Amino acid sequence: MDLKSYLKSAAGIAISLLLLLGSACSKAKKETPGNGDTTDITTPVKYVDTDVMFWLTKADSSVRFTRQNVALNFSASGTASVTIAIDSTQTFQTMDGFGFAMTGGSAFLINRLPSDQRINLLRELFSTDSTFIGISYLRISIGSSDLNDHVFSYNDIDPNGSDTNIVHFDITPDTYDLIPVLQSVIEINPTIKILGSPWSAPKWMKTNKSSIGGSLKPEYYRAYARYFVKYLQAMKSNGINLDAITVQNEPEYGGNNPSMVMTATEQASFVKSYLGPALKTAGLTTKILIFDHNCDHPNYPITVLNDTAARKYIDGSAFHLYGGDISALTTVHNAYPEKNVYFTEQWVGGSSTNNFAPDLKWNTRNLVIGAPLNWSKNVIQWNLANDPHYQPHTQGGCSTCLGGLTIGTSISRNVAYYTIAHASKFVRPGSVRIGSSAAGNLLNVAYKTPSGKKVLIVLNDSGSTQSFNIKFGEEYVTSSLQAGSVATYVW
Repeated sequence: MDLKSYLKSAAGIAISLLLLLGSACSKAKKETPGNGDTTDITTPVKYVDTDVMFWLTKADSSVRFTRQNVALNFSASGTASVTIAIDSTQTFQTMDGFGFAMTGGSAFLINRLPSDQRINLLRELFSTDSTFIGISYLRISIGSSDLNDHVFSYNDIDPNGSDTNIVHFDITPDTYDLIPVLQSVIEINPTIKILGSPWSAPKWMKTNKSSIGGSLKPEYYRAYARYFVKYLQAMKSNGINLDAITVQNEPEYGGNNPSMVMTATEQASFVKSYLGPALKTAGLTTKILIFDHNCDHPNYPITVLNDTAARKYIDGSAFHLYGGDISALTTVHNAYPEKNVYFTEQWVGGSSTNNFAPDLKWNTRNLVIGAPLNWSKNVIQWNLANDPHYQPHTQGGCSTCLGGLTIGTSISRNVAYYTIAHASKFVRPGSVRIGSSAAGNLLNVAYKTPSGKKVLIVLNDSGSTQSFNIKFGEEYVTSSLQAGSVATYVW
C-alpha cells in the first residue's frame, strides 16, 4: 500500500493521530518549573490571552523563572501609584549577550555526562527555542584558570628555557573537554559570542618563573603576542572564532593560581607595540579588551586609553565587581564614549546556608540591571558549573565558587542560572537598551529586541510587596512583585 492509501485507511488515521499526540506531548515543557528542572508534562500549559508576558522568580525560591499565567493587558490608565515609563525612542548601547564563564572545570563536568543528558543540558542552556534560556555569551580561559583541575599554558617548556618563536605551542589540554563542548555549543547556537582571557603567560616568560604572580618580562612581549595569535588561529582551526580577548585577567592581583600582574602602563605598551600589531598582521579581527578587573580602579583602563597609540587597537574595557561600584563603567564610558564597556566576571559564593534571596537581589541589582544601565554590552557570571564540592579547581584556586549549575549525581540549577535566564532568554544579541524611568525601589532596565519586542526586567529592591504600572506609549498595565523578587515582562 502506498503512503497516500495508508493515510486514508482507518488504521493509518488512528496511528497518525497517536503519533501527532505523542509529538505534542513530547514538546510540551514547562518554561522552567519551580524546582529549576525542565520536566515533561502530559498537557501543554494553556496561557490566558495577554498583551504582556510575565516571568517571575520569587526571593523565597518557591517560584524560579516561571511564566505566570495572568492577563496583563494594556488600558488607558493604571491602578498603582508608581509607574515605570518605557521610552523606545530613547536608545543606548546595543547588547552582545548574557552568559557565563565556561571554565575548564565546567567543560570537564559537562563532557562527562551521559550523551543524551549532555545534549539535553546544552540545548537547555544555549538553544534559542522558546523553552530554553538561550545563553548568548561565554568567557573562556586562555590556558588554565583557577577552575581547571591543574595549571597549564600552551607553551609549557622548562621555565628556565625560552621559545621566542612559540615553536612548541600546544593546545592539546583544551582538546579533551573545552573544545568539544564549545563545538557542541556552536552547533546549537552558531552566533554565540566567546571571549578569551589569560590568567597567566607561560612561566618562562615571567619575572618569577611561577604560575602565581610575577610579571611579563619586556623581552618576551613579542613572543607573548605571537602566543595570542597562535591561540586564536588554533581555536579557529577547531571551528571556534573568538569575538574578543582580554589582555590579562585581574592584572592587579597576583595571588591566584594561576595569575600575573600587569600595570596599566605595561598593558598600554604591550597592546600598542606588540599585541595590536600582531593581530592586525595576522589578519585577525578579534577585539582587544583591556583591564578585566574590579570597579574600584577605573583609573586603570582610563590610563591605558589615554595612550593614543594603544587606544586605536582597543575595542573597550572589561570589569569585575569584587570591589568598587558598578557606576565605574559609566565613569570610563564618559571618559571615552567611543569605546565599549563589558562586564566579564562575578562569582556567587558557596555557603552552607540558603543565600538564594540575598544573592538573587545583589546579582540582579548590580549585574543584570546595574551593568547594562552603566553601558555594559554584556553580563557574564562566574562560573557555569562545578560539582557539589566546588571542584574542579587548581591548588590555591577558588574553593567556594558556586556555579550556575551544580553537577553531581543530579543537576541543580543555582541562583546565577536564574539571574542570567531573566535576561538571556529575551534580550537577544542586537537588542538595544531603551529608556525606562526610575521608580524608587523598583530597579529596572528595558530593551527593544531585533524583532521589535520590548523587554523590561524589574527587581523589587524593597522590603515589602510593591504594585506598579508599566507605561508604554499612552497605555498602562499594572503588576506587583513581592519583596526581593525579579520579573521579566515581554510585549
